[in-house]
Amino acid sequence: MIGIFNDNFPPILDGVALTAQNYAYWLHAKGHEVRVITDYAPKMKEVIKAAPYPINFVPSVPIPFRHPYRYGLPYISPAFMHNFRKMQFELVHAHCPFITGDLAYDAAQKQQIPLVATFHSKYRQDFEHNVHSKRIVDAMVRMIIRFFNKADEVWIPQAAVEPTLREYGYQGHVEVVENGNDFYTPRPQIEAMRAEMREELGMAPEDMMLLFVGQHIWEKNIGFILDALALIKDKPFHLFMVGTGYAVREIRHKIGQLGLQDRVTMLGNIHDRERLKKIDAAADLFLFPSLYDNAPLVVREAAAMHTPALMLQEATAAEVIKPDVNGFLTPNDLQAYADKITYLLEHPKTLQKVGDKASTTISRSWENVIDEVILRYRDIQESYKLKHGIIVP
Repeated sequence: MIGIFNDNFPPILDGVALTAQNYAYWLHAKGHEVRVITDYAPKMKEVIKAAPYPINFVPSVPIPFRHPYRYGLPYISPAFMHNFRKMQFELVHAHCPFITGDLAYDAAQKQQIPLVATFHSKYRQDFEHNVHSKRIVDAMVRMIIRFFNKADEVWIPQAAVEPTLREYGYQGHVEVVENGNDFYTPRPQIEAMRAEMREELGMAPEDMMLLFVGQHIWEKNIGFILDALALIKDKPFHLFMVGTGYAVREIRHKIGQLGLQDRVTMLGNIHDRERLKKIDAAADLFLFPSLYDNAPLVVREAAAMHTPALMLQEATAAEVIKPDVNGFLTPNDLQAYADKITYLLEHPKTLQKVGDKASTTISRSWENVIDEVILRYRDIQESYKLKHGIIVP
């Protein structure tokens, strides 16, 4: 059995939670026994009932000021720990270095099996938002690196993530294993979905529909998006924002301050993936100037629906973008970002051409990714057995 460990899992919707879910779904679909270990969240029991594979949740409490995220407390529940220690795995894969990552390491040590760990996020920035002590933040980063040093293999979702991991102090070997997406749709269906959703959202044919999908936190550079749009609010555009996070109220206030209340609509969290696909299809341009993200799924999902992204040249996440070929890049400058939006508004054929290219060069199905993952798992298991002298009869 393969163990997929992550502190978050749907109904919490972020890139890492969706990654863990797709690993579990496609491993199961391809005939592998799989089990998910994740922190409990409200409505988790509904997810457990719907999943075709077992999910065990860790008792948890809300993390202050970080809704909807939670902190797992496995050791306060003797029942959970008793059941967990009876689980038998062939390989464990941790998608975060915290509570469930520690559980994955514990299982790997006791059962003499390999631990794979994926470095998904720029954790330092998360810590700095909540902890205002450089000394404590540095200690927390060192704790993360100690975890990755204990893994048998460390994965990153794209090559541009490696400098961040090195900056944190990790010196070991890394392997690039890309993320996929589950939004692939044939072009004729996309056109129908686009027309349907634009009508529902009240978008006139001549208006540019801009889109942001992601956590509503300042680390995502949402303030940059709003400030750039304020420079061109005389242009015919409308921004739709999907997601939630600690900064929702502050973002709404900033929208009002900038006089963008008639140009920006906050849709909140959208759990219906089919509806989100339609929104991606309806958009003309995906705004994602984040310097925080490593390899965001939302950019790949938009690309699958032929919607290109506008990102910053300095961003780790922009590694997949070839400027004006499968996406757009600008310097980290408000006026340059606003000017690019204006240019694209006036050149819709460029948007369409680049969106079509994005769909074939950025978008990769999860099914295809998991075929690669399965082969890598097998190699890791064989290497582990040889390294530790484990003889299988």
